Amino acid sequence: MLKRNLISSVAILAGVIVGTMAAQADDKISIIVGGYEKHIYLPAKLAESLGYFKDQGLDVELINEGAGVDAEGELLAGNVQGVVGFYDHTIDLQSKGKMVESVVQFSQAPGEVEMVSSKHPEIKSPADFKDHDLGVTGLGSSTNFLTQYLAVKNNVALGTFTSVAVGAGDTFIAAMEQDKIQAGMTTEPTITRLIKKGVAVPLVDMRTVEATRTALGGTYPAASLYMQTDWVAAHKEQVQKLANAFVKTLHYIHDHSAEEIAAKMPKDFMVSDPEGYVKALAAGKGMFTEDGVMPEDGPKTVLAVLGTFSKNVKGHDIDLSKTYTTEFVKAAK
Repeated sequence: MLKRNLISSVAILAGVIVGTMAAQADDKISIIVGGYEKHIYLPAKLAESLGYFKDQGLDVELINEGAGVDAEGELLAGNVQGVVGFYDHTIDLQSKGKMVESVVQFSQAPGEVEMVSSKHPEIKSPADFKDHDLGVTGLGSSTNFLTQYLAVKNNVALGTFTSVAVGAGDTFIAAMEQDKIQAGMTTEPTITRLIKKGVAVPLVDMRTVEATRTALGGTYPAASLYMQTDWVAAHKEQVQKLANAFVKTLHYIHDHSAEEIAAKMPKDFMVSDPEGYVKALAAGKGMFTEDGVMPEDGPKTVLAVLGTFSKNVKGHDIDLSKTYTTEFVKAAK
């Protein structure tokens, strides 16, 4: 009897341990960020810094990855549960039969600028891209999508220029200084660093909603938290908690100054120029949504942009209603 009770107790204890481990594994959420030091993806690191994930009882791991196309690969492989990256990937992936959706829409403008090397004043508009090397974070990335759109829109055919993967920050700046690229698409704080060093000047500015409408023809939802649709459906409680944390973060951005926000970020994000970092953030933080809701006219603009050049998107029936959801942000507390 004693032996039987002992075996039973051990079995129960083992079951409890296994159940606890499974619960912990299920509660751990890994999110890959396409460069969390970039202003466009600031809500990810800010939410962590403010403790909003922990407030929701979430164990969130943020993984830094410089290019959005690599991040989407990790998501599809099941190595992470979410990506902080551009919404346009949801449309591109649907055209390939992969269903992912934006569950929190961080921004309504790309926050990107096409920069031109100071050594190449002959590039006066995207119409001059032909026979040049153009920097992007990665091939298949959103910066590459936007670069191809600007070229095609200005009658420069694909294949007559070269997209070069140079990342962001130091690697982007070095590529420009070494003339490996003559122009390129990048974000803050790299933009400010390039201008201050006299390395490059802005050509096409998409840091504000107004400038974006001029460049792309409408509101362009960009930075977002996107996840595989099946995972969202199976983990609604966790997704709601993530939405709660991120919507609270977006409210914080709108309710606080650039100085206050910058104070919550890691000091190395300032790249030894806190004044420039704050100034750029103050000028650009209007790109963020206040509530995480997808701008009503945004998805159509993104589809139109991708449809201009993408063989994947052209000729495909894209169901935009399946590329995002407002269920969780509208229920956020």
